[in-house]
Amino acid sequence: MKLHELRDNAGATKSRKRIGRGPGSGTGKMGGRGIKGQKSRSGVALNGYEGGQMPLYMRLPKRGFNNINAKRHAVVNLGLIQKFIDAGKLDVKKPITEEALVESGLVRRIRDGVRVLAKGDFNAKVTIDVTGASKSAIAAVEAAGGSLTTKAAAAE
Repeated sequence: MKLHELRDNAGATKSRKRIGRGPGSGTGKMGGRGIKGQKSRSGVALNGYEGGQMPLYMRLPKRGFNNINAKRHAVVNLGLIQKFIDAGKLDVKKPITEEALVESGLVRRIRDGVRVLAKGDFNAKVTIDVTGASKSAIAAVEAAGGSLTTKAAAAE
């Protein structure tokens, strides 16, 4: 096969509709827009408009509140940290920081910081330095002989 022999499959391409090009085209005169009315004119955006009836998005009840100042933390469980330590992806000799968690692949992105929770078994003697942690997570790390420091506690 040569380059000049390449062809599209039969029926794969269609030529565009040429609107408003006389009665023989099938889309002449009004160009498929019907007679008069708002939609026959240019510059019309009717998204969500229901002919004067109260639109659905206004009829439905509104609930809740989105706090634009809320902190979005990357959440890590102690059980997962232990799993990564056992797999050799996290080094026990060095302190485990947020950057180390990202490099190991445990956390995708830091966002407003990393928060450690106490779900799972933990028995490694390690130093963890993160933005936040639950009281039970701090207790679990200290019970294993390690230490968990948070930036919130360091600020106080």
